Amino acid sequence: MSSAITGQWQEAMHLDDLWEGEMEGVEIDGKKVLLVNIDGEVRAYKNRCPHQAWALDEGDFDGQTITCVRHMWTFDALSGKGTNPDNCELITYPCRVEEDGTILVDVR
Repeated sequence: MSSAITGQWQEAMHLDDLWEGEMEGVEIDGKKVLLVNIDGEVRAYKNRCPHQAWALDEGDFDGQTITCVRHMWTFDALSGKGTNPDNCELITYPCRVEEDGTILVDVR
């Protein structure tokens, strides 16, 4: 599930603070957002597992898969699609990285 781009980009953090293979929870405009860096590709998701709304940044990220710490549900970090179980999906926010490394997210 993806959010539409509204063009209201907001600064989340700098790419230097989100290394490849890392994830970080941030708050943007009152919304909890999970940023993940998959081999240089940055993705932004709602920081809540669709199962029981547990914060995903408290879980694990092995560079490819996000694992919720609560019940071990897993998600493909590039697509946000569930891998165990495979009938769920993370809420995706539009995200881009500026030339200066600033990560922008559209949470509207």
